[in-house]
Amino acid sequence: MIKAPNSDKIGTLYIVATPIGNLADISERAITTLSSVDLIAAEDTRHTGKLLSHFNIKAKTFALHDHNEKQKAQQIVDWLNEGLDIALVSDAGTPLISDPGYAVVNLCREQGAHVTPVPGACAAITALCCSGLPTDRFQFIGFTPAKSQARQQFFLDAYESGITSIMYESTHRIMASLDDLQTALGAEQQVVFAKELTKTYETFFSGGVAELISFLTEEPEKQRGELVLMLPGKPKQQEEIPADAQRMLALLEPEMPLKKACGVVAEYFGLKKNALYKAWIQQ
Repeated sequence: MIKAPNSDKIGTLYIVATPIGNLADISERAITTLSSVDLIAAEDTRHTGKLLSHFNIKAKTFALHDHNEKQKAQQIVDWLNEGLDIALVSDAGTPLISDPGYAVVNLCREQGAHVTPVPGACAAITALCCSGLPTDRFQFIGFTPAKSQARQQFFLDAYESGITSIMYESTHRIMASLDDLQTALGAEQQVVFAKELTKTYETFFSGGVAELISFLTEEPEKQRGELVLMLPGKPKQQEEIPADAQRMLALLEPEMPLKKACGVVAEYFGLKKNALYKAWIQQ
C-alpha cells in the first residue's frame, strides 16, 4: 500500500495539460506539478514516460484509461483523502477533452475531494484560433460517429446549430467522414482541416469539402496524424421587417425608447417584439 507522506494532509488531484506535439509548449507550472506529486495517473504510462524522461521527472506513474477508470476512481479518491497528491495526464493536451478522466473527476466532486487545473495545450482550441472561422460562439463535439448514417446526421446537426463546430477524426476514417460530409452538406461546403498541430508537419487547409478530399487524395500522407475538423454554422437569415412596420417604427422611434416603440409596432402588426428589435438595430 502507498503511504501518504503526511496523514493529516488532504491531497489534491491536478488535471495537468501536456504538449500536443512541441515539447517546448509545456508550462513551468506543469513541470513543477509533475515533479512534486506523489503519483501520476497516465492514459498510457509508456507514452507519458517519454515526456517525464525528457524533463527528468522521476514521479511514479500508474495507468488510467477508458477501460479501468471507473474501477480506479474510488482508489484515487481514497489516496487523496490519505494525503497523496496526484496528477492526471492524457497522452497529449488537456485531460478529459475526448480523453479519459471524467469518472475520476466526477467522483472527486461528488465526494468533496480537491481538484485543480494546470492549464495548457488543447488541440481543439489550438486549431480554432488559427482556423479563420467565427470564434465568438463555438462548440466542441468530440469524435465523429463510427457509422456513415450517424455521421451524416452529426454533420447536419453541427451545421444547423448556427455556430462553429470543432471535432476530432481518426486517421483511418477521415476520407469516409469527408464523403459523408459531402453527402450531407454538399461539395462546396466550407470546412477547415488541421493536423499535427505544433509539430514539424503542421498543416491547415481551408476550402470546400471536395477540394479537401482532392488535397488529401493527392497527398495521402496528409491523412495521417492527429486530425481536427472545423465546420462553420449555418448563417442566420436576417428577419425582414414589413414596409408598413418600418414606416411606423421610424415615426415612433424619435418619440419613445426603441424597445417600447418595437413593442407597439410588434403588437399592431402581429410581429415578435425581440425579433423586430434585433432586425431594426442590425439594419
